[in-house]
Amino acid sequence: MQKWKAFTLPELLIVLVIIGILVLIALPNLMPLISKTKATEAQLQLNHLYTLEKNYFYLHSKYTDDTGQLGFEHEMLVSDGGNANYKIEIIEANATRFKARATAVADFNGNGTFNVWEIDQDKKLVEVSKD
Repeated sequence: MQKWKAFTLPELLIVLVIIGILVLIALPNLMPLISKTKATEAQLQLNHLYTLEKNYFYLHSKYTDDTGQLGFEHEMLVSDGGNANYKIEIIEANATRFKARATAVADFNGNGTFNVWEIDQDKKLVEVSKD
Protein backbone atom coordinates (compact mmCIF):
# COMPACT_ATOMS: atom_id res chain seq x y z
CA MET A 1 0.00 0.00 0.00
CA GLN A 2 1.33 3.42 -1.00
CA LYS A 3 1.54 6.18 1.62
CA TRP A 4 0.62 9.72 0.50
CA LYS A 5 2.27 12.85 1.88
CA ALA A 6 -0.32 15.34 3.09
CA PHE A 7 -1.06 17.94 5.74
CA THR A 8 -2.89 16.93 8.86
CA LEU A 9 -6.12 18.56 9.98
CA PRO A 10 -4.50 20.39 12.94
CA GLU A 11 -1.84 21.82 10.62
CA LEU A 12 -4.51 23.17 8.26
CA LEU A 13 -6.51 24.65 11.15
CA ILE A 14 -3.42 26.45 12.47
CA VAL A 15 -2.79 27.97 9.03
CA LEU A 16 -6.42 29.14 8.81
CA VAL A 17 -6.24 30.72 12.27
CA ILE A 18 -3.05 32.58 11.32
CA ILE A 19 -4.66 33.84 8.08
CA GLY A 20 -7.73 34.97 10.05
CA ILE A 21 -5.61 36.89 12.54
CA LEU A 22 -3.71 38.60 9.72
CA VAL A 23 -6.99 39.62 8.04
CA LEU A 24 -8.31 41.07 11.31
CA ILE A 25 -5.11 43.07 11.73
CA ALA A 26 -5.15 44.38 8.15
CA LEU A 27 -8.90 45.12 7.80
CA PRO A 28 -9.04 48.37 9.83
CA ASN A 29 -6.19 49.76 7.74
CA LEU A 30 -8.04 48.88 4.53
CA MET A 31 -11.41 50.44 5.46
CA PRO A 32 -10.52 53.98 4.29
CA LEU A 33 -9.35 52.56 0.98
CA ILE A 34 -12.58 50.59 0.59
CA SER A 35 -14.66 53.71 1.35
CA LYS A 36 -12.65 55.78 -1.13
CA THR A 37 -13.10 53.16 -3.83
CA LYS A 38 -16.86 52.99 -3.31
CA ALA A 39 -17.03 56.82 -3.39
CA THR A 40 -15.78 56.64 -6.98
CA GLU A 41 -19.18 55.19 -7.91
CA ALA A 42 -20.92 58.29 -6.54
CA GLN A 43 -18.55 60.63 -8.35
CA LEU A 44 -18.97 58.85 -11.69
CA GLN A 45 -22.77 58.74 -11.41
CA LEU A 46 -22.99 62.41 -10.46
CA ASN A 47 -20.71 63.43 -13.34
CA HIS A 48 -22.93 61.42 -15.69
CA LEU A 49 -26.03 63.10 -14.27
CA TYR A 50 -24.33 66.50 -14.71
CA THR A 51 -23.77 65.75 -18.42
CA LEU A 52 -27.40 64.70 -18.84
CA GLU A 53 -28.62 67.86 -17.07
CA LYS A 54 -26.43 70.08 -19.27
CA ASN A 55 -27.74 68.41 -22.42
CA TYR A 56 -31.30 68.88 -21.18
CA PHE A 57 -30.56 72.53 -20.36
CA TYR A 58 -29.23 73.20 -23.87
CA LEU A 59 -32.39 71.73 -25.39
CA HIS A 60 -35.02 73.20 -23.01
CA SER A 61 -33.29 76.25 -21.43
CA LYS A 62 -33.96 74.90 -17.95
CA TYR A 63 -32.90 72.08 -15.66
CA THR A 64 -35.19 69.26 -14.58
CA ASP A 65 -35.61 67.25 -11.40
CA ASP A 66 -37.05 64.28 -13.30
CA THR A 67 -34.35 61.68 -13.98
CA GLY A 68 -36.73 59.99 -16.42
CA GLN A 69 -36.73 63.05 -18.68
CA LEU A 70 -32.93 62.97 -18.61
CA GLY A 71 -32.78 59.29 -19.53
CA PHE A 72 -30.95 58.47 -16.30
CA GLU A 73 -31.65 54.92 -15.16
CA HIS A 74 -30.71 54.20 -11.58
CA GLU A 75 -29.15 50.81 -10.88
CA MET A 76 -30.94 48.79 -8.21
CA LEU A 77 -29.47 49.49 -4.76
CA VAL A 78 -27.51 46.88 -2.80
CA SER A 79 -30.14 47.17 -0.07
CA ASP A 80 -32.66 45.91 -2.65
CA GLY A 81 -30.45 43.15 -4.04
CA GLY A 82 -28.73 45.24 -6.73
CA ASN A 83 -25.20 46.58 -7.21
CA ALA A 84 -25.50 50.34 -6.57
CA ASN A 85 -24.02 51.60 -3.29
CA TYR A 86 -25.43 55.13 -3.67
CA LYS A 87 -28.93 56.52 -4.10
CA ILE A 88 -28.78 59.24 -6.77
CA GLU A 89 -31.39 62.00 -6.66
CA ILE A 90 -31.88 65.53 -7.96
CA ILE A 91 -32.67 67.68 -4.94
CA GLU A 92 -33.06 71.03 -6.69
CA ALA A 93 -33.74 72.09 -10.28
CA ASN A 94 -35.06 75.28 -11.85
CA ALA A 95 -34.38 77.49 -14.86
CA THR A 96 -30.88 78.52 -13.78
CA ARG A 97 -29.46 75.84 -11.52
CA PHE A 98 -29.63 72.29 -10.26
CA LYS A 99 -28.15 70.20 -7.48
CA ALA A 100 -27.92 66.42 -7.37
CA ARG A 101 -27.00 64.22 -4.43
CA ALA A 102 -25.55 60.73 -4.04
CA THR A 103 -26.19 59.19 -0.64
CA ALA A 104 -24.62 55.90 0.43
CA VAL A 105 -27.12 53.21 1.38
CA ALA A 106 -24.57 51.44 3.60
CA ASP A 107 -22.12 52.56 6.25
CA PHE A 108 -18.88 51.38 4.64
CA ASN A 109 -16.58 51.69 7.65
CA GLY A 110 -19.13 51.09 10.41
CA ASN A 111 -18.76 54.49 12.12
CA GLY A 112 -22.46 55.43 11.85
CA THR A 113 -21.95 58.09 9.16
CA PHE A 114 -23.14 57.65 5.58
CA ASN A 115 -21.13 59.10 2.69
CA VAL A 116 -22.85 61.92 0.75
CA TRP A 117 -21.70 63.68 -2.43
CA GLU A 118 -23.29 66.60 -4.32
CA ILE A 119 -22.80 68.22 -7.73
CA ASP A 120 -24.27 71.44 -9.12
CA GLN A 121 -24.71 73.20 -12.46
CA ASP A 122 -21.10 74.46 -12.31
CA LYS A 123 -19.83 70.87 -11.98
CA LYS A 124 -18.76 71.57 -8.42
CA LEU A 125 -18.44 68.08 -6.94
CA VAL A 126 -18.33 68.17 -3.14
CA GLU A 127 -18.20 65.49 -0.46
CA VAL A 128 -20.83 66.73 1.98
CA SER A 129 -20.51 63.93 4.52
CA LYS A 130 -17.41 61.77 4.82
CA ASP A 131 -17.74 58.10 5.74
